[in-house]
Amino acid sequence: MQTEGHGRGDFRHYHSLTNNNTISKDQIEKRILYHFFKRFFDELLSIIAIILLIPVFVVTAILIKIEDPHGPIFYSQIRIGKNNRPFRMYKFRSMVTNADERLKTLLDQNDVEGAMFKMKSDPRVTKVGGIIRKYSIDELPQLINVVKGDMSLVGPRPPLRREVKEYTKYDKQRLLVIPGCTGLWQVGERNNVGFHEMVELDLKYIREAGILLDFYILIRTIIIMIRPNNAY
Repeated sequence: MQTEGHGRGDFRHYHSLTNNNTISKDQIEKRILYHFFKRFFDELLSIIAIILLIPVFVVTAILIKIEDPHGPIFYSQIRIGKNNRPFRMYKFRSMVTNADERLKTLLDQNDVEGAMFKMKSDPRVTKVGGIIRKYSIDELPQLINVVKGDMSLVGPRPPLRREVKEYTKYDKQRLLVIPGCTGLWQVGERNNVGFHEMVELDLKYIREAGILLDFYILIRTIIIMIRPNNAY
């Protein structure tokens, strides 16, 4: 996480110094007990959350349709998961229907450095989309991805294929584990940090992952959904 007084150049220097600090895939796979309980809680909590959040799903769907009757309620996109495996990730649609086509004209206005696109005043975001993105409601359909096993509740965010093409070997360590709906980046400064800072937070999580850390991140995520940080 970028701290006060440290610019992006400083962090890139730190990043270059840590390139030799690689994560052992074998060490990750040996944590059988942790992965068993992680998957158990992923399925249990996701199913409970989907049931409890049915009213939120219904209201969100209605609002999206009221604003744009001809557009779909849900948006799906191919993301890259563990070991470079592609899967289809689900979200509530928060942008105009031709958002992907319009992205090409906005790439030079990216607010973050590196293999990730974020734009604070993205003109593609709808009025309802701005609200549901602020409170992370647009991400709730990813609970379906968790039940399917494509994602975990906690882990690195799944990148786009075009983003992975820009990854260094060091960055690709993010893909050693199942991607998550939330993680250290989301419960921290989020959009105040750049791509390289996000990578470091993801790798920190992978190295230190445990059930207690997962529950801490989930609790922090719930708090942030109620009292949003600078999500956009």
